[in-house]
Amino acid sequence: MALKLATSLALIAGLGLSTAYAQTATDTTAAPATTAPAADAAAPVAEVADFGIGQTDAKVKIVEYASFTCPHCAHFHSEVYPKLKADYIDTGKVRLEYHEVYFDRYGLWAAMMARCGGEMRYIGIVDVLYDTQKDWAGSDDPNAVVENLKKIGRAAGMDDASMDVCMKDSKQADALVAHFEKNFAADGIEGTPTFLINGVKHSNMSYEDLKAMIDAELAK
Repeated sequence: MALKLATSLALIAGLGLSTAYAQTATDTTAAPATTAPAADAAAPVAEVADFGIGQTDAKVKIVEYASFTCPHCAHFHSEVYPKLKADYIDTGKVRLEYHEVYFDRYGLWAAMMARCGGEMRYIGIVDVLYDTQKDWAGSDDPNAVVENLKKIGRAAGMDDASMDVCMKDSKQADALVAHFEKNFAADGIEGTPTFLINGVKHSNMSYEDLKAMIDAELAK
């Protein structure tokens, strides 16, 4: 999936009131329907952590660049990830770290909802976001997408009030977009999913190819 980098303001627009969700298009190249307030240059930047699964001292570290609205990412999650988790992550050999990519507002909103419950809930929510991608992201109505995301959050034990606070946090959204753009450019990522296996970049692949690369790293 090719990427057009969007400005932070274009992605953040619509994070305020419910009516603003409905007014904003999902195309991040479009002009925002509402004008976001100018950022306070003196305000502290929210800290962004990249969440992951697996032992932090695992011999093999895989960084996955993926978008919650990317169909290829959902396919990897359904077809490859379960085997990767069972064979390597759960056995302490691999740590998988998620680096979120925001192609559109839907993907950013999904990330903000998933992060609302902290790292422990995040991993489970990521599973649901990919498994039900067509259901929650399939509407052209931004209000419907927000409600779909909240349903996922409720099932994970979060309440509407806390999710509203998380999803309307423009400083956090700005920090997430800046973090994504910086890492995306630094690692030379061109599409999703892309993987860094112990620092070496690879495109999407089958489980058999991924397994061979992991085994080669483990044998070193």
